[in-house]
Amino acid sequence: MALYQLLEASARRRPGHTAVVEPGGGEIDYASLDRLSDRLRDRLVAMGVQPGDRVGMYLRKSIDGVATIFGILKAGAAYVPVDPTAPASRNAFIHNNCAVRAVVTERRVEAAYREELAKLGPVPPMIVMEKTGGGAGLHQALEGLGAAPVSASVPRGDDDLAYILYTSGSTGKPKGVMLSHRNARSFVDWCSQELDPRETDRFSSHAPFHFDLSILDIYVPIKHGATLVLVPEEIGKEPLALAELIAKYRISVWYSAPSILSLMAQFGRLPERDLSALRTVLFAGEVFPIVHLRSLKKQVPHPRYFNLYGPTETNVCTWYECPREVEETRVDPYPIGKVCSNLEGKVVDADGRPVEPGEEGELCIAGPNVMQGYWALPELTAAGFLPPDGSGKRWYRTGDLVVLDANGDYIYRGRRDRMIKKRGYRVELGEIEACLYRHPQVREAAVVALPDDQLGMKVIAHLVGREQVRLSIIELKRFCSEHLPVYMVPDVFRFHEVLPKTSTDKTDYQKLKDLA
Repeated sequence: MALYQLLEASARRRPGHTAVVEPGGGEIDYASLDRLSDRLRDRLVAMGVQPGDRVGMYLRKSIDGVATIFGILKAGAAYVPVDPTAPASRNAFIHNNCAVRAVVTERRVEAAYREELAKLGPVPPMIVMEKTGGGAGLHQALEGLGAAPVSASVPRGDDDLAYILYTSGSTGKPKGVMLSHRNARSFVDWCSQELDPRETDRFSSHAPFHFDLSILDIYVPIKHGATLVLVPEEIGKEPLALAELIAKYRISVWYSAPSILSLMAQFGRLPERDLSALRTVLFAGEVFPIVHLRSLKKQVPHPRYFNLYGPTETNVCTWYECPREVEETRVDPYPIGKVCSNLEGKVVDADGRPVEPGEEGELCIAGPNVMQGYWALPELTAAGFLPPDGSGKRWYRTGDLVVLDANGDYIYRGRRDRMIKKRGYRVELGEIEACLYRHPQVREAAVVALPDDQLGMKVIAHLVGREQVRLSIIELKRFCSEHLPVYMVPDVFRFHEVLPKTSTDKTDYQKLKDLA
């Protein structure tokens, strides 16, 4: 089944039910969303878009954007969303890289975007909205182009490309992760099995559409005929406004990166809000410091809390439901849990050989969630998988180091590529961060390492203190020396009001390196 059929089925079953709410921009029911996406499908087909083509999206999050996604899928194409806050040059590179056949965009970015595209090659045809909001922007743009012949939605196979999500690449250029209809549907079906979504739910959409968390946000509520509440980008990192939004729109399922939940736990004044509708809290994308998770659970104790883990290449591949009780003495983050029931996992050493339970190794995943590969990068795709073992299974190398504990849960230890050597010792930077988060006056911590003529590698800890407390370097070094071997104690401590974040709300390690 193609992803767009999830919308068609819900539109038949619950035509008048609210499908998407856009705070400040209105709402749209299932029948109207289905019709609007049909109109975009017809226009794209009239423009020459064929099955298997890629269509770019350069839009702010909106009802228009949701309709655009389904219209592209109905035309048999794959959608390629970009960060609407990123430079036009980066977005032009992405769309040129995967040779988009057409683009749906906004007037506010059109001129700069066209200029950058023209530097790279032919500029594809565009559907340009004067502005987004409530679906009116897309409707008016299509009206301005005139009526297009009605086309049927294009049947798609399980392995046909559905979307490409671009992530940062080690070469400095973004790389495109290719996901099929099967990849997404397998994940959505797993969510239906384990997370108890209901047609009465109101799901948050905090993640931008170019971030893989958006796959759950969009398709799970649409499948179940529930309601999707779009979180405006301008309040995406404002804890007070986010807490108010959860209460006002009676959100029942929240999903975001831990950093956002940490902000709400610290500054959202959550006990003052009516959050009684909230029954499920999902987080993924990075480690959730236990001190902030504990605070969140104390303030909002009634929901179920799930730690979801997985790179863009697999979407969620392991999960862990946090205990109901608040564990006051716990100092370590919760496990990333067990492999999802639709997937398989194994832990291997640097040579690809399985390790024994309790030994550290790299987590590898096989199954229907796993990407097709990286767009136009066959060598990188091959390097992302273990060599064939004769089983016919494709084992994706996540690059994440884990240990299988006695309960059968995976414990996350850090990134393979965040391992350095200092004074002959292997040092995992994530372990230093975990130590710093145990300090009672540390609110945020990020550790980077840079080559140094004298030290070999200089370890730099970037910190944000609690309540604007000026942290003592002497005290921090003493604290670290009490919890870490001396060779792991940071060489330099730097202090910030906030740590820089990427567009997907993860710590921006590259910017921290650039600052140094």
